Amino acid sequence: MDYPYKKEFSQNLVEWFHREKRDLPWRRTSDPYKIWVSEVMLQQTRVDTVIPYYNRFIDKYPTIETLAYAPQEELLKMWEGLGYYSRARNLQSGVKEVVEKYDGTVPDNRHDISKLKGVGPYTAGAILSIAYNKPEHAVDGNVMRVLSRVLNITDDIALPKTRKIFEIAVEELIDENDPGSFNQGIMDLGAMICTPTSPKCLLCPVREFCTAYNEGDPASLPVKSKKTKTKSEKYKVFIARNSNGQFLLEKRSEEGLLANMWQFPMILIEKEHEPNKKFEQTYHLQISHTIDEEFLTFKHVFSHLTWFMDCILVEVNQEKLLPTHTQFFTLEQLEQYPMPVPMLKILNVLK
Repeated sequence: MDYPYKKEFSQNLVEWFHREKRDLPWRRTSDPYKIWVSEVMLQQTRVDTVIPYYNRFIDKYPTIETLAYAPQEELLKMWEGLGYYSRARNLQSGVKEVVEKYDGTVPDNRHDISKLKGVGPYTAGAILSIAYNKPEHAVDGNVMRVLSRVLNITDDIALPKTRKIFEIAVEELIDENDPGSFNQGIMDLGAMICTPTSPKCLLCPVREFCTAYNEGDPASLPVKSKKTKTKSEKYKVFIARNSNGQFLLEKRSEEGLLANMWQFPMILIEKEHEPNKKFEQTYHLQISHTIDEEFLTFKHVFSHLTWFMDCILVEVNQEKLLPTHTQFFTLEQLEQYPMPVPMLKILNVLK
């Protein structure tokens, strides 16, 4: 890489980080397990949102062994509201492998740590550099944005192959003596200063080494093609109450979106189906009367999918045995089961 200010860039960045770094709970430890938990939680989630979850999680699972053998339903309840629940399941699978294969010690090299469930190149690099002080790259969106401006990289960051360019750049720029601070510094810089729009260049500790700043147009980078349009689905959600005042929940399948989470029954609205009839047939229930036809209407946006949800509150009579993974619960019991965010929204209105 032909960049004349490698040493100055790294030195200024690390010094700035030590001066200005955010006081975050996972920065008060060098325990690779706790850093691993924080990095998984921070994927797709804002720092302010993660802090209380992280603190509760570490209180509940202070060691890698306590998480490895925790009941999955309990784990999902602890994760409830953070979203992207496969992160929690993969994290548990990964730490269990560390306990059983590495005697509870998180591997300190990229080859072994990258084999663990849910540990991609970024998470591996973050753990290795922060916990083990290894000069390993940890490239996320913040890092690609900062370096595309500093080094004038015009490759499309939405393309997976582009990440390799930035990984090589980090390997050449990284401070060998303090790689953890370098990686965290560049992440903080992207989050606080070198933002996607209106970057705060006058506050930037490395602006004099930034090609885009010196050329006068930092906001034009990075180059990022637009995502394809997300899919949308419309559901009728049945908040079904029986004569005992209990509500029907079903457990989602063990694979796929929101695996093993509990939900109020959802019927996909299709032209050829009458949702009320399909609900009755699917759950072996009879709707005796509708309590509230317009209980709640809202949409929930996932990264790749949008749910449009029309919720109806109904009274039901049970005709025969309920389907497997389906059960009636009291309102108090509902709160004990892990539910995804759209279901928590319904539950809050119900309460």
